[in-house]
Amino acid sequence: MEILYSATKPTGKLTLGNYLGAIKNWKEMQNNYNSIFAVADLHALTINIDSKELNDNIYTQFATFIAAGLDPDKSIIYCQSHVKEHAELAWIMNCLTYFGEASRMTQFKDHKAKDKVVSVGLFAYPMLMAGDILLYNTQVVPVGVDQMQHVEICRDIALRFNSRYGETFVIPRGIIPKVGAKIMGLQNPLKKMAKSEDNDNNVIYIEDDDDTIRKKFKRAVTDSLNRIKYCDEQPGVSNLLTIYSSINKISITDAEKHFEGKNYGALKTEVAECVIREISPIRERLQELKNNKPKIEELMKKGAEKASKIARETLNKVYAKIGLVINR
Repeated sequence: MEILYSATKPTGKLTLGNYLGAIKNWKEMQNNYNSIFAVADLHALTINIDSKELNDNIYTQFATFIAAGLDPDKSIIYCQSHVKEHAELAWIMNCLTYFGEASRMTQFKDHKAKDKVVSVGLFAYPMLMAGDILLYNTQVVPVGVDQMQHVEICRDIALRFNSRYGETFVIPRGIIPKVGAKIMGLQNPLKKMAKSEDNDNNVIYIEDDDDTIRKKFKRAVTDSLNRIKYCDEQPGVSNLLTIYSSINKISITDAEKHFEGKNYGALKTEVAECVIREISPIRERLQELKNNKPKIEELMKKGAEKASKIARETLNKVYAKIGLVINR
């Protein structure tokens, strides 16, 4: 089977968007790939985040992976910072990347346009991500549309290394899930549902209780067209249809047919109830795990040991190719 790698940053509470855009797909993919999933805690340091909040987020995110169905016996599940080879390979990736191509990364340019202070870490984010992927001989990287550019620069760096030093890295390919790749906010359906959100009504969190979920969907923005159609003119309705189709594993067309003749109230109610059915068991399992911190740490340690073994082999090959002396 091909090797699959993906990760998410612990920069906030995991949302329905994170689940439908990534984790739900990972759960299914782990049966068809040799899968490696990481809590990308080093990437989280590119923003200014409180240390206690970050620590809590790391535990919660790791536990959510398990609660949502990622299986430590099928997949390698670990924290990025527990495998030191990530930071080591990232430096080599930095030295292989040209300033101009790093400057063209959309994510960096967007942050630079909004924030007066931007860290070198954020600038180097794609090179760390490239190291994450290449350490494990990754062939497949499931990502959202906004991350595909980072997979492309990873491919460029890997090809450059192989051309300069000889065949070393597998060249990965990015894939975007067909359904649910990008879930938008409930109050602002033109903007992606994000972990860091000022308006709680815009986001469904995995840890939200059932009544909170119902209330948030009841307040979700639609429009005055009074039709249930997936189109650019109806971003709010389109987002609700995306959520419904993603959870029920049906096409957008079938979702439209299901709601034909129904009003927006029925749409919001049905979407809310299917979300509750999907994430309530995850929330309950997550709470059990959070109450058993030693169990989470045991699973973290086992995952890191498995990941480190592969990562060290890759890094030793890289060191040998570029002329560094391997410390055995």
